[in-house]
Amino acid sequence: MHDNRPHPLLAQVPLTVSPFVSLPTATTLPYTYKTLPSTLPQSSTGAPASSSEEKAKYVVSASGHAAHPDEIIASCEALKAYIQKVQDDANKELKSWEDKIEARELAEKRRVAPGWLDSDARILEPEKKGSSSGAQGNLMDADVSRAEASTLQSTAIPTREGDELDRAFGGLSMRPKEG
Repeated sequence: MHDNRPHPLLAQVPLTVSPFVSLPTATTLPYTYKTLPSTLPQSSTGAPASSSEEKAKYVVSASGHAAHPDEIIASCEALKAYIQKVQDDANKELKSWEDKIEARELAEKRRVAPGWLDSDARILEPEKKGSSSGAQGNLMDADVSRAEASTLQSTAIPTREGDELDRAFGGLSMRPKEG
């Protein structure tokens, strides 16, 4: 049968030697190598003593682990409960952080503007001092005497556009430039 001649079809295929291909070599085993027994001893994890209570484990994973579908469902439900508990704990911690940040910001706002957040009035208006003549004075005119303020107000009647400017700059009057 073997007369050291290749098969006629194989003889038609040219063979090349490639420096990139290396043939596998035999592995040498250490002297302390012991073969595994063909049967494994009983599990030390507390498997049930009688086989009548044990369910048939017919679902086998790629790694070789076998389990019953009820065991798989129970482990999935336990995992789901654990994930939900971790999620709830994370949400509680996040909420407490947000509350602490909000309280810190509120304390800072109350420190900067006390009383602002405690009332319902949201438009700040300075309190006007009561005057005997009943005329309203601008806050910008506080250092100007009352007589000068009344002459400034009587000389220029502010329009709606100029009203804002007069509040900011105190009602300036126009004078011709002498030069």
